Amino acid sequence: MFLETNILNFRIFITCVINLLVMSNKIVIANWKMNPKTPAEARRIYKGIKKGIAKVKGVDTYVCPPFIFLSELSKLGVTLKTRLGVQDAFYEETGAYTGQTSPEMAKAYKAKLTILGHSERRILGEDNKLIGRKLLHAIANGFTAVLCVGESERNEEGDYYTFIREELETALVGVKRGDLKKVIIAYEPIWAIGKRAEEAIDTKALYEMILFIRKVLIEKFGRTPALGVPILYGGSVKENNALEFIEKGGADGLLIGGASLSPEQFIGITKSAALVK
Repeated sequence: MFLETNILNFRIFITCVINLLVMSNKIVIANWKMNPKTPAEARRIYKGIKKGIAKVKGVDTYVCPPFIFLSELSKLGVTLKTRLGVQDAFYEETGAYTGQTSPEMAKAYKAKLTILGHSERRILGEDNKLIGRKLLHAIANGFTAVLCVGESERNEEGDYYTFIREELETALVGVKRGDLKKVIIAYEPIWAIGKRAEEAIDTKALYEMILFIRKVLIEKFGRTPALGVPILYGGSVKENNALEFIEKGGADGLLIGGASLSPEQFIGITKSAALVK
């Protein structure tokens, strides 16, 4: 009851503030993960996306392929509509770090954004402190850092709120108020991702979580900088539910996994995001 009351009060506050703000572009990010298999297929998907969203207004779009394809895609060009990013970035510029890639390396291929702390990397052993080091290095090098947070399960006691708070507060240690303009939060409940997903999150539950994340950011950084941080949703997003996540769920955009490998689906999702003003 205590948690529900706090969320309700904060919902009223945020709704009033949002009504006074000029809404910025929505953000849609394609996370290709370890796909596709060949450079030719990567070029085909990227070309299809680039062509399909060329005239879509009100949405900033990023494609994050495996690093091995970044050079090929950068040769096809980036635009204000279609930009490139990476799925991870290390916290050192160069050195004896086998298998790692730094923001400095990605810059050469026109990448401007990195996803950090995705649940699939956390499963491999990454913790909040490591993710925080990566985030600080990325924003220090001019990158926009997409910090992924999300719980593996939910219970009636609301313990998952404490879990999300810990992910946010620990990963954002050392981030200054002025740095927030280079930070995006992506909420991806693990139970709603990929093969583990039984169904996408309810829009009411998403709305409450976004308000909670915003509350944590305000407590840590203050009202003005925190309200400028985009909060995206990812998890079983498809063309037929994308609009609801933004319009009813309150997300500022979407982080797309499997559906981003289909130009048709990704274009449809992007067009849905553009409908929300």
